[in-house]
Amino acid sequence: MRKTARKRRTMFRNALAIMVLTPALALAPTLLFSGQYNFAVPIAHADDGDDGGDNGDNGDDGDDGDDGDDGDDGANRGGNRGDGARSGNNRGGAIIQRLFRRNQPGPAPAPAQSVQLPDRSPDEVLATGLNAAEVESLVALGYTILDQQVLTSIDSTFVRFRVRNGISLEAARDEVEAAGNDVNADFNHYYRPTASSAAVVQEAVFRCEGPGCAAKRMIGWPLEALSNRSCSSNVRIGLIDTGINPDHIAFNHGRLELITSPVEGLRKSGRRHGTAVASILIGSQDSRTPGLLPDATVVAVDAFYRAGGNDERSDAYTLVRSVDLVRQRNVEIINMSLSGPPNTILERLMTDLASAGVIVVAAAGNRGPKADPVYPAAYPNVIAVTAVDNNRRAYRRAGRGSHIDIASPGVEVWIAASVRGARFATGTSYAVPFTTAAVALAIQGLEERDHQQVVAALAEHAIDIGETGRDDVFGYGLLQASGLCR
Repeated sequence: MRKTARKRRTMFRNALAIMVLTPALALAPTLLFSGQYNFAVPIAHADDGDDGGDNGDNGDDGDDGDDGDDGDDGANRGGNRGDGARSGNNRGGAIIQRLFRRNQPGPAPAPAQSVQLPDRSPDEVLATGLNAAEVESLVALGYTILDQQVLTSIDSTFVRFRVRNGISLEAARDEVEAAGNDVNADFNHYYRPTASSAAVVQEAVFRCEGPGCAAKRMIGWPLEALSNRSCSSNVRIGLIDTGINPDHIAFNHGRLELITSPVEGLRKSGRRHGTAVASILIGSQDSRTPGLLPDATVVAVDAFYRAGGNDERSDAYTLVRSVDLVRQRNVEIINMSLSGPPNTILERLMTDLASAGVIVVAAAGNRGPKADPVYPAAYPNVIAVTAVDNNRRAYRRAGRGSHIDIASPGVEVWIAASVRGARFATGTSYAVPFTTAAVALAIQGLEERDHQQVVAALAEHAIDIGETGRDDVFGYGLLQASGLCR
């Protein structure tokens, strides 16, 4: 009897469901195409993987595999089952409501808010050119010496002050600069790696001695740079960047020199960005990320630290000190895959390096084509590098302007991951080491290692891919290295 009653109840429910759903299903085409209703179906949107702008690659330094994100699904499913049990008497109506939802106007979604990161320390001023008496006079006014170092590059004492109370930052800068006849003062600006915040993780799908072959082919990277060691031997390249993983197999040839970071008392930077840039330059030929200059030496210093949240940055005081440290190691080229505001002390340092024959190569930045120029790339004595993809199209976030010198591969570039293995990544940061490597070839054939001569050599061999002549998007054009090795 119980089975018969249960079977009758089931048949009744099924019949009721058919009676409820049949009219709705019959109306479905009309409702759907009338525009009054729409299906509540979630849509998956593609992600370019480069939404971070200038924040850099701020992922952790753990395993570079994909992270799971299913933790909350089970709880949600359990809750939904409970809700369904409580609403058993209204299942027919709930099914109809879930199938068809009236397209009523709701509140407009809030526009995405971009996080405005600070561009300078709120209470610090930097100065060079002060003598001991002038420093003491400022201390007497209420300034606090946070740190001071002797810079060998410009033969001057470099002082970092905390501003005295009761004065604005701008007024403090002017007051410090007025303390002596040959004083150069400015704010303690912040600088950040110019890479996208998320690398595009994918394995190699083609081989030409490795996935990095596409970029090398596009710039005509000369095989003789690998076979004829005179093209790249004994070149010393300074690298101002984040931390680097020296134990990565990409550096098993031992041509990476790490200088102790001048950053003290702060959270260490990640190792993703620096490891990637160094691997493009000197990655071991028997690793998955063979570099452009296997016989060059990279002298690297970690100039970055992690501030609040995922803000990975350097400041002008640390940046200038870091450049001075690599300069003391007799480097011929300095790679700066970073960007920030103009700073008069940094500008003077770039000028003095150019006078000493040290070539500086820096990134155009990822703030977009309408953004203001970023520094040090926009200084006249620095080679400014923008990024293009494998089809020679401009990277959509790359900075533009009359200061741009050259375009290099910077979209889905094959790089060493921070812990092990390899991946693709995007940003003007990764375009810089291609140009740095080309400069290493160019200076072998120049009588003098002069900034203007190096730029002229790059321009002579570049492929004009934009407007005729030099333009604000590509500079002199796409980097071509084949004719630089003489």
